[in-house]
Amino acid sequence: MSSFAPSAITSGPSKTSATNDMASRAIPAGSVPPIAARTIDPLGQSGLNMPIALRRRLPRVATSSFLVAGDIASYLVAYFVLLPVLPSGSESTVVERTFTLAALAAIVLYASAGLYPGYRLHDHEHLRRRTIAAVKVAVLVAFGAIILPEGERLLLAIIGFLSLGLVVQPFMHWFARGLCWKLGIWGERAVLIGGRNLIPTLMAHFKDHWQYGIRPEPFSPEDASSDGGPSIALIAGDAGSLVPDLAAMRGKFAEVILLSDTPSLKVSGLRPADVGGEIGIRLTTGGSSVNTDLVRRILDLAIAVPAAIVVAPFIAIAAAAIYAIDPGPVFFRHAREGLSGKPVHVLKLRTMYRDAEQRLEALFRENPAMRAEWLAHFKLKDDPRVLPVIGHLLRTSSFDELPQLANIIAGEMAIVGPRPFPEYHLLAMDGEFRNKRRSVTPGLTGLWQISERSNADIELQQQLDEFYIDNRSLWFDCQILLSTIPAVFKRRGAY
Repeated sequence: MSSFAPSAITSGPSKTSATNDMASRAIPAGSVPPIAARTIDPLGQSGLNMPIALRRRLPRVATSSFLVAGDIASYLVAYFVLLPVLPSGSESTVVERTFTLAALAAIVLYASAGLYPGYRLHDHEHLRRRTIAAVKVAVLVAFGAIILPEGERLLLAIIGFLSLGLVVQPFMHWFARGLCWKLGIWGERAVLIGGRNLIPTLMAHFKDHWQYGIRPEPFSPEDASSDGGPSIALIAGDAGSLVPDLAAMRGKFAEVILLSDTPSLKVSGLRPADVGGEIGIRLTTGGSSVNTDLVRRILDLAIAVPAAIVVAPFIAIAAAAIYAIDPGPVFFRHAREGLSGKPVHVLKLRTMYRDAEQRLEALFRENPAMRAEWLAHFKLKDDPRVLPVIGHLLRTSSFDELPQLANIIAGEMAIVGPRPFPEYHLLAMDGEFRNKRRSVTPGLTGLWQISERSNADIELQQQLDEFYIDNRSLWFDCQILLSTIPAVFKRRGAY
């Protein structure tokens, strides 16, 4: 089928050259401060051969673990302080279990508030988020005290426990962060891009205030070409001239941050209060944290495993119908591009004749209009290759895609994500977008499927996928998943 693939679109300037040009315009010639000593990556210097993404994530996971341990220690201190005034006997067991649940709930809320490890947040923002989480737990406890018999006797104890924990936590966090700093795992490498007067001052600021989790480095051309370089870019000063280059920067760095003012330096006029107490506005590439990836994987398995068991008999019936109409293999495996460009052998029920390739070639020779339709959508509304009755039924209901639950269980695909396209389909898209697509795991359903399905041309497919990748979140995935069912029943754009 490769003979029908359109020619590849000529790519533009490389990301390296774009980033170098960006830096040259952001930092006038002769204004770059002296290159400071590069931050040493302890995992990179250890001789361990591991993927760069994993090497970047491990310190964050270790740091978060230390901080969680500090919070647990804080609640233990609060418990032992309150122990002399707590009831004894069976009531003591109830109190201890309630304390444990309250502490666990608070830690979960801390994690959801981005406090592990809590990089790039001002200290007052840490305090605000922790207090709000503790108040939420206290409100839940108060509600339980109202509806449960004798629950009011626990209310004061829980409030005292959470309040003492909130008082002790800053000291434990100071100790945990200091330990991580000594071990060399605190913070993430970041390059500073800005004017001649700002860079040295900001370098000194982030080194003195290492609690922000920024290990600053001046910009270097190496950062644009090395995959093992810093993953964060900090823009200081007027970002207006950099607007055309933001796309190139986001393609290179995991995060691009437009810095806000610091207590001792007016950077851009942007106030931390305007951006949720952070050091600036974050422009991410849609990449996921370790915690989010883990939650996604758990949800994928929780959905895919039972779904595979339920649909297995129906897949067997469909397979028998396919074999009855056109004897031969009932499943179809095709290599598609997956995460990081790795090939994924997508599994589908066969909905076409075995000589589909020859049928398509004959159709194009006889009907140029059908060839034009193919080049626009890579699908045909009246496709002579599709098996009668069962083929159309499987395709319009998307039931032919359900064997891909096996790909999801194997970790090659996700429930929600951009659909894995064949190579001839990808060749019609520009190289930069293909690189963006490779940054996420392909999915069984996606924004394109619930929006336009086969009605979308190449340009609209690219726009929908790009919007999803740039705005990817667990909530967005849930919305797409819930919208998939009515989209399948409507069958709009499905053929």
